[in-house]
Amino acid sequence: MFLTISTTGTLERPATDLGFLLHKHPDKAQSFSTSHGTAHVFYPEASAERCTAALLLEVDPVALVRRGKGKGRGGAPDSALAQYVNDRPYAASSLLAVALSTVFKSALRGACAALPGRAEAPLPLRIEVPALPARGGAELVGKLFGPLGWSSVAAEPVPLDAQFPEWGDSRYVQLVLEGELRLADALRQLYVLLPVLDDAKHYWVAPDEVDKLLRAGEGWLAEHPEQKLITSRYLSRRWGLTRQAMERLELVRLAEADDLQVEDVDNAVDETSDTEERPVPLAEQRRDAVLTALRDAGASRVLDLGCGQGQLVQALLKDVRFTEIVGVDVSVRALTIAARRLKLDRLGERQAARVKLMQGSLTYTDKRLTGYDAAVLSEVIEHLDLPRLPALEYAVFGSARPHTVLVTTPNVEYNVRWETLPAGHVRHGDHRFEWTREEFGRWAGGVAERHGYTVRFVPVGPDDPEVGPPTQMAVFEMTSKEAKAA
Repeated sequence: MFLTISTTGTLERPATDLGFLLHKHPDKAQSFSTSHGTAHVFYPEASAERCTAALLLEVDPVALVRRGKGKGRGGAPDSALAQYVNDRPYAASSLLAVALSTVFKSALRGACAALPGRAEAPLPLRIEVPALPARGGAELVGKLFGPLGWSSVAAEPVPLDAQFPEWGDSRYVQLVLEGELRLADALRQLYVLLPVLDDAKHYWVAPDEVDKLLRAGEGWLAEHPEQKLITSRYLSRRWGLTRQAMERLELVRLAEADDLQVEDVDNAVDETSDTEERPVPLAEQRRDAVLTALRDAGASRVLDLGCGQGQLVQALLKDVRFTEIVGVDVSVRALTIAARRLKLDRLGERQAARVKLMQGSLTYTDKRLTGYDAAVLSEVIEHLDLPRLPALEYAVFGSARPHTVLVTTPNVEYNVRWETLPAGHVRHGDHRFEWTREEFGRWAGGVAERHGYTVRFVPVGPDDPEVGPPTQMAVFEMTSKEAKAA
């Protein structure tokens, strides 16, 4: 997919100032990794009189299938064969909007240390998008861009096939915008309105999308006559989020009408008492799920295998039902940080007797780890090379043999919901693999069968109906026969 931004200038105010405003040098071609491919920025022309910056988004079709699964928000919304045949690599959509925000992040904010005056002033702009899906046709394009200060909004319908005019027009238009606007304003409008016209997004719309919409819509969305349609489509018709955005936009409109700040209008809540519910970080949700499973299992003596910097050990130490807590890690540095976090040198005698940190490798049997009620491997297995997993399996399930084992690991299917995660990348640079739910289930089922355990699976984090939760947890329980023998 392709987009160009052009401006004109004079010798005194050269058009090549566009390079400063976009923070991309006209003499260089640059490439950037995005969630579904590679974005290229280059300048087809760059002179004092006229300068054009081009953004070419090269979508990786394999990543598109793997991450989007070719359905719902990840593929063409109206195609039964979306996994194999879709317009996503070619038509401007939320993929291009995300590329805009990634590549021109500073320009979207209106930040330019080199030419602050130029960033604040309107420029003669011409923006072209050759293939823009428009659900609502050219008429809707005019309704959306017309009130935003453009002197010319041209949306030429693209025929389905020029050789067969009787087939009519496709749902795509060739968009050309001309007028004098601040570059930041133009980019923010595109960021919002490209996915609105496409009426689809390639990633899950989470509550933070409301904040993104209000930031990008600052100065124009509150008074836009099509505000409701824009808000609803941008938020993928999630009515709760749409209502929240509309209420906040109304506050913005009232504040602007009275020349006040939004907080001066919305002053019903005492700022000294924080009543807002903040999203709970995934790491915290994971610890809570582990603690709940350990309590349900009635465990009191717990191993944290691969304890890292001691966050879970610290949480366990706060609950008196866990009488013995052992953190094990191969990294001496991590254990040193964990000891500092736990303030081991300042713990009282009773607390100090409950906790121990040990260096050890989880791929070797260790007699010190036998006889415990439960063991936790939280976000550990994906850091091992696959050929070493059997050794870890035997060390934990065959040798140590705790009654309960909890294993958490990322669900790679959920990666499509991380907007900023580049296509084909894992969540952490040290991850050797990330499994689908089916792959994790197959491994866990085999482990349970080989070592006399049962296994069940618990989702951790928001359980997406299409791709599942961000973290998957397996709860292994030793069978009654094996427990009796032990």
